[in-house]
Amino acid sequence: MNDYIIPLCYVAAGGLFIVGLKGITQPKTARRGLRAAEAGMLLAVVGTLLHKEIVDFKWIILAFVVGSTIGALMAVFVPMTAMPQRIALSHAFGALAAGLVGTAEYYNHQPEIGAFTMTAITLEVLLGFLTFTGSLMAFGKLHEILPGRPQVYRGQNVVNLGTLALAVAAGVWLITDPSKTFLFPVVAVLAAAFGVMLIVPIGGADMPTVISLLNSYAGLSSVAMGFALDNKALIIAGALDGSAGLLLSIIMCRAMNRSFTNVLFGAFGQADTSAAAGGVIEERPVRSATTEEAAMLLETARSVIIVPGYGLAVAQAQHRIRELADALTRNGAEVRFAIHPVAGRMPGHMNVLLAEADVPYDQILDMDEINADFAQTDIALVVGANDVTNPAARTNKDSPIYGMPILDVESARTVMVVKRGMKAGFAGVENELYYQDKTLMIFGDAKKVAEGLVHDLEATVSA
Repeated sequence: MNDYIIPLCYVAAGGLFIVGLKGITQPKTARRGLRAAEAGMLLAVVGTLLHKEIVDFKWIILAFVVGSTIGALMAVFVPMTAMPQRIALSHAFGALAAGLVGTAEYYNHQPEIGAFTMTAITLEVLLGFLTFTGSLMAFGKLHEILPGRPQVYRGQNVVNLGTLALAVAAGVWLITDPSKTFLFPVVAVLAAAFGVMLIVPIGGADMPTVISLLNSYAGLSSVAMGFALDNKALIIAGALDGSAGLLLSIIMCRAMNRSFTNVLFGAFGQADTSAAAGGVIEERPVRSATTEEAAMLLETARSVIIVPGYGLAVAQAQHRIRELADALTRNGAEVRFAIHPVAGRMPGHMNVLLAEADVPYDQILDMDEINADFAQTDIALVVGANDVTNPAARTNKDSPIYGMPILDVESARTVMVVKRGMKAGFAGVENELYYQDKTLMIFGDAKKVAEGLVHDLEATVSA
């Protein structure tokens, strides 16, 4: 009977995975999509547990309890602002599981392993362990446990690629002769080392692309695990995960006008290029304003576009910004939010934060949808965004971000920037926007500034 039930579970699971992936592409259908994907995963797990090879459930039950407890605690206690770090940890856990399963399969069945299965196990271990350590490094950079700027040295790319080449060579040798058990730890250790080396030279500005790329690697390791275990559900789920992560990485690269090789090996954001020419950063005047002065201008605005960035996430200011948007709307202004594809520290980071604050979906627009509207906008309010608003991407050919599509905030009649100070963004370059005559800098924590703007705006309106 199980010979019929198991394939049906896997086919239904695969269909629900596809429906779920389609659903989460739109905010209005995202919840239904997630429920479909969850139902698919439940069917896949049930189908797997029906296999006759499983004769004892005690370790499975223990792992289920431990894993569910950890997952529930993360869901409850990890704030939305730390979602990039949580996703990096999820990639690490999934990749580690794939690597450990591959390790168990090898030692349980060697040397009687066919070439195809050995190839799948080798790929599973390579991708699993490099994704595990790479995701942990990404978590460290995102959580600021590790330095966010690229750590580079002479000949680094040669060392990194040489390590990967040795891991692949050892894996090929192991495929040709699975009895060479001493090679397996070599493959695993070199893959884990390459995962660390891969992320160390990548700066914070490229973390959105790195997160989606690691997602792709985790999916591919699941595909390899599916082939090694002859599990159709794993193959389907891993292929969807891997291809989605790869496509998202491509979209991220296009959003920055960068290539994969430049992201992985370019050490983007290594140095502050504003000081590169003469070694001295010139003190340049900026126009600053208090929240009271800014509120007076906002009170007269009929159209406002708010541009959120990582500073909003750090300050957990999304709810206060929503209150400010509501106050502006009550005052008769049209308020919209402009989202750059790589704003924040993961794909969709700003969308997640604004959704948590219950900002209406129709007020949240992508860069391509809203860029032309800045020229007819009274005020562009930039909250913690930096590189994605820097005019140097259009005007300075020597800038490392030259050619990157940006939000056209400088076309607005007035630009207000909420920022703690004049520190450069993840790319390590000064933002020319801050020195323009139409720009007002409001220095301070984004949450406190937003609270002040709401208070002063309501006071101004009531007066």
